[in-house]
Amino acid sequence: MVLVVCGAIVATVLSTITDGTTVKAASQPVQAGYWVVRSNGTVASFGTESLGDLSKVTLSSPIVAAAATPGGGGYWLVAANGGIYAFGNAQFEGSPAAAQLNKPIVGIAPTPDGRGYWLVAADGGIFAYGDAHFLGSTGGDHLNEPIVGIAATPDGNGYWLVASDGGIFA
Repeated sequence: MVLVVCGAIVATVLSTITDGTTVKAASQPVQAGYWVVRSNGTVASFGTESLGDLSKVTLSSPIVAAAATPGGGGYWLVAANGGIYAFGNAQFEGSPAAAQLNKPIVGIAPTPDGRGYWLVAADGGIFAYGDAHFLGSTGGDHLNEPIVGIAATPDGNGYWLVASDGGIFA
């Protein structure tokens, strides 16, 4: 589960529920409540309204990450193939879904104003959209373990990549 609080990744734990799907969660930074997202794109709302999901869509790749917009009025769902699905006031700014990725996408971090986002692949490759700027990656570096998440700095002038062995790359 990816728990997003106040726009920052607090913890990444992939947990499997009884039917074998993984679960992601995104909380609203300003309002109360949160959303739980399953790998099939369904979204459950707790303490807040539902903004939509992918329950009627046949996905070609599982949902692997979710992020709330800075004001909490929307969220993005991200598929392993780079597909982006925007709900509420989240805006689609682009995706690498048509590209041949070296490794699957594993995380998303919105810019502070919510007008862009960074996606990170398991090899540390970074994809920047909207007002997010490319600020470097570990895509060409040898990593001991794969990247599993990304968090933007509060000012949006950087990001941290987190590897499954606890390694942090800034």
